Amino acid sequence: MSDSRPNRFSAIYTPEMMPSRLQVGVLVGIFVGSMCLYVQRVLIPHQKTEALVTQQPRGNLSDLYPRWLGARELLLRGRDPYGADITREIQIGYYGRTIDSARPHDPRDQQAFAYPLYVVFVLAPLVRAPFHAVHHEFTWLLITATAASVLLWFRALRWNVSVGAKITTIVLVLGCFPAIQGFKLQQLTLLVCVLLAAALYAVTRRNLLAAGVLLAIASIKPQLVFLIIVWLGIWVLGRWNERQRLFWSFIASMTALVLGAELLLPGWIGEFRKATAAYYQYTGGGRSVLDVMLTPLFGRAMSAAIVLAALVLLWKVRNNSEQTAEFHWSVALVMATTLVVIPMFAPYNQLLLIPVLMVVMRSIRGLWSGSSLRRFLVTITTVSIVWPWLAASALAISLLLLPPAHVQKAWAAPLYTTLAIPVLVLALVLAGRSVFCNAPEPALRNSTTANMGK
Repeated sequence: MSDSRPNRFSAIYTPEMMPSRLQVGVLVGIFVGSMCLYVQRVLIPHQKTEALVTQQPRGNLSDLYPRWLGARELLLRGRDPYGADITREIQIGYYGRTIDSARPHDPRDQQAFAYPLYVVFVLAPLVRAPFHAVHHEFTWLLITATAASVLLWFRALRWNVSVGAKITTIVLVLGCFPAIQGFKLQQLTLLVCVLLAAALYAVTRRNLLAAGVLLAIASIKPQLVFLIIVWLGIWVLGRWNERQRLFWSFIASMTALVLGAELLLPGWIGEFRKATAAYYQYTGGGRSVLDVMLTPLFGRAMSAAIVLAALVLLWKVRNNSEQTAEFHWSVALVMATTLVVIPMFAPYNQLLLIPVLMVVMRSIRGLWSGSSLRRFLVTITTVSIVWPWLAASALAISLLLLPPAHVQKAWAAPLYTTLAIPVLVLALVLAGRSVFCNAPEPALRNSTTANMGK
């Protein structure tokens, strides 16, 4: 039930109270600069010191490397990337030596090739170049792709803002910890994020054939796209005659990828399943945010309940056009739900929340003028998202006053809200459903903690 009483906080959103462009620019510069300084001068030195003390190998710290080597060996030499021999070569290239289970401080992550085989089609253009060149170029590719994903989400959500606002958003995204971690680790999650943004943009442009192809390619990380694909399947069923091209395009693209991979390596699906099961075993993975916060038993029960509730809500809006506020809220709901229930909680996955936060910001006035619960959720969610920048700024200032070794003891401070962010964002999306779905339709103008690094 909405609380219509006037509140003393509503003035914060009046034009007179908004900061100037210069003030915003200075604040963004401080936040982003501090985060970069925190990663380079606090987090990475702490990890290097810890690795030196425990004699733990750090290696090249590129999550691309195992996939790149596996793709190269398959495409150029016909070797099985899931094989134990390739895993040993990956470890030597990644860590500098094979890992030894007898050493208590050696990494547990074997860095095996634990992706669907058709990822080799995505990486095929890179396999003939030496990895030192690929390593450099791929980082810039991820930075460019992440910036492009922000612009694609603005278009997909039909949110027309000024050029300055778009630039500010891009800078904030590139300078947030999840993005910097993704760049340092060369995580393919960042490619999946831009593929999803492009797919949803294609949906809103009614280019359903392209959307199906992009979704299929994004499935190189199945856990990140499974709920999104299910949701779009529900949406297609809402108006089958109009939207079935998305279904057939996705099915045809997935068939081509799977069969193409089968031609390269017959029986790869069974090997992939074994590699995935082994991955969760040796990394101790398979835990969602809720598993960590509530214990695995209650976390999985809560995850199942959340997914079921989300599917019921998505079914109710399946008939809505891709141009409607309800569809945009559906985007936010499925992305936020994915972050909460997937069996991993690495910060770089939080880049999937970009469209969610855009939907929230577009309706911030309505959320703030609503019930006390919504105002509370807006406040605590904002604090949790801004906290990493505030903590990084405090540590950056501390570097000017204290020895680096003292500052590095507080290395975890910017990560304190990592687990809370996905849960709070989902709660806000659910609590503010009526605000999001009743928002005025926006119009577009025709004019145009993992290791971080060396």
